[in-house]
Amino acid sequence: MTTPSTPPDATTEPTGNGPSPTMSETAITKKGSLSFGRVLSAIGPLIGLVFVYLLFSIITPLLTHFQFAKYQTFELILLQTAVVAMAALGMTMIIISAGIDLTVGSNIALCAVVIALLVGRKISLHIGGSVVILPAMSPLMAAVCGIGASGLVGLLISILITKLRISPFIVTLGLMGAVRGVAQGLANDTTVYAPPSWLDNIMANGTFLAPAGVWLTILMAIFVALLLNYTRVGRHIFAVGSNEQTARLCGVNVDGTKIFLYSLAGLLAGLAGLLQFSYTHCGDSTTATGLELSAIASVVIGGASLSGGQGSIFGTLVGAMIMTTIQVGGTSVGLSNWVQEIVTGAIIIFAVALDQWRHRKSAV
Repeated sequence: MTTPSTPPDATTEPTGNGPSPTMSETAITKKGSLSFGRVLSAIGPLIGLVFVYLLFSIITPLLTHFQFAKYQTFELILLQTAVVAMAALGMTMIIISAGIDLTVGSNIALCAVVIALLVGRKISLHIGGSVVILPAMSPLMAAVCGIGASGLVGLLISILITKLRISPFIVTLGLMGAVRGVAQGLANDTTVYAPPSWLDNIMANGTFLAPAGVWLTILMAIFVALLLNYTRVGRHIFAVGSNEQTARLCGVNVDGTKIFLYSLAGLLAGLAGLLQFSYTHCGDSTTATGLELSAIASVVIGGASLSGGQGSIFGTLVGAMIMTTIQVGGTSVGLSNWVQEIVTGAIIIFAVALDQWRHRKSAV
């Protein structure tokens, strides 16, 4: 009876098998080219970001009287990137584990609606034949409830995936409409406007070069990066994405890992919903429609593989900035929304095709 081999991800982030003592000079040369490919894959998104920003900085003044390369435009890019990037942090973990989550946009809308309904409002509870009126909910508790609602959606997704053995694509495809339906029902098919509170200032102009929401996204990015690269659960996420069956044979709690990462991704989507609420000052059940595609594109552009086992938080942040820069730049030159949607779809196809090319290249 043979002993199952330990997957490369069970202890460290997958970086490929190391050279054996009997490796030939040809194999060593091939390994060197792979190392160069990894470096190029790491800095490629950053080069793409610089190229896109410079492109719009040049063509925008030529087509319009608008100066793209200025701090106000850069701040707008940061604000819009914060929402996408926060959601993409959870998507990065899910894609590394070879999963997918199509509920992100709906989850953001649900969180924003819940916060708008609760902040500064009195809650009436009908208990028996009497009505109990609770004190007005503080902004902090309203935010906690909204983020918690998104976390519960992530927990529900993980339970359906692990207990019913339904593929993540089918589960999240079904819940994508269901969660948005819940948000529409809670909002009574209207936009919920909340009374002013300090939550509105999270995405307002900050005193330290950027709004607080941008710094919150950076802090959460650092947290998730440390989680993925320096903790056991992070190594397990990579192991599950590389080879789930081998990871299971090596003692990895696959179901527990999935429950943890989908629940955490739900909480991160809730934080994105909080940023969205602060940016719009209302709860709109139709907000963030299609944002899950931007999050997926950000992760893949950043170097993650839809096959699992590969991805980085830095790459995801750069990918999110590329997507937002294209959207802001497209608006500045007068591109219609439908044109921007076509461009977004083309970028996703290109990113997936590039991912497949990288896999074929590494397999040769």
